[in-house]
Amino acid sequence: MPSRHRLLAIAVAAIWGVNFLAIDASLAQFPPLFLVALRFALIAIPTVLLVRPPQVPLRWLLGYGLGFGVAQYSLLYIAMTLGMPAGLASLVLQASAPFTVLLGVLFTRESLGRRAGIGIGVAVLGLAVVGWHRAENAAIWPFVLTLLAGLGWAIGNICTREARSTQPLRLVLWMSVIPPIPTLVLSLLVEGPQRIAASADGLLTGPGLLAILGLLYTVVIATLVASGIWSWLMSRHPAGSVAPFSMLVPVVGMSAAWIVLSQGVAPLELAGGVLVVGGVLLASWAPRRARRARRAGGTVADEEHQMARPAPGAEEARVASRP
Repeated sequence: MPSRHRLLAIAVAAIWGVNFLAIDASLAQFPPLFLVALRFALIAIPTVLLVRPPQVPLRWLLGYGLGFGVAQYSLLYIAMTLGMPAGLASLVLQASAPFTVLLGVLFTRESLGRRAGIGIGVAVLGLAVVGWHRAENAAIWPFVLTLLAGLGWAIGNICTREARSTQPLRLVLWMSVIPPIPTLVLSLLVEGPQRIAASADGLLTGPGLLAILGLLYTVVIATLVASGIWSWLMSRHPAGSVAPFSMLVPVVGMSAAWIVLSQGVAPLELAGGVLVVGGVLLASWAPRRARRARRAGGTVADEEHQMARPAPGAEEARVASRP
């Protein structure tokens, strides 16, 4: 990846890190499944009326919406409602990166270089340390739900990669058309109409206005801006090269939660976070010699200097499989 693309990936990670504070504020007012439906409905309605659909196969658009939109956010919001701290959620959700790499290897025939494999392994070890600490000291289900939310994100990453859209913003907008109906149905069944109606009480009070501001940040900045950039990056680089940058989200998320919400981090969780960040740096940063070779148009034979990229013939097979 060029340096400017890495900077864009880091900016997306920062936006998504702060987004966990916005989600926390919104969940104080709205039930989780209804909040997911509301979040995406605010984008879906103007999208259907004003934006043409992207020229991508329908299966990848549906997969993106169901994985990234429905699965990830429904599970994440429920986990945070059940007590998953915002900062820690920003860390555990980064399981999406190793999940994405694994799915890329299994389903899109992307190869995994030695350096990337070691980096992902270090990051997984960090997540395991955090999970072990949570199992020993707090409820485990919020952690498990957040981990599964990361799998949903990974499915969305792979579908974005396979869509290869030249219109990433349109792809993000039309992905948002998919989650509102299934999540609203789930909200009515699980949370009930009374709980949904009660969430409208106090919207003009301080907490209510803060919840609305959090929702607007999530919709405009975290979804439209950041997800648009992320989709653009995923359409131009192997999933294994882009996805590890999502592991930088906890640097911002945990720091912001500590400063704003006074959510402390246990030493063992901090150690796990260091492993996660170290893993993403190892997995994502190619050696200088490999970067020079790529700029010169050459190749580096040593597997250690090859980041995850599609295997030979994968692109031809992918194009041939499109309708």
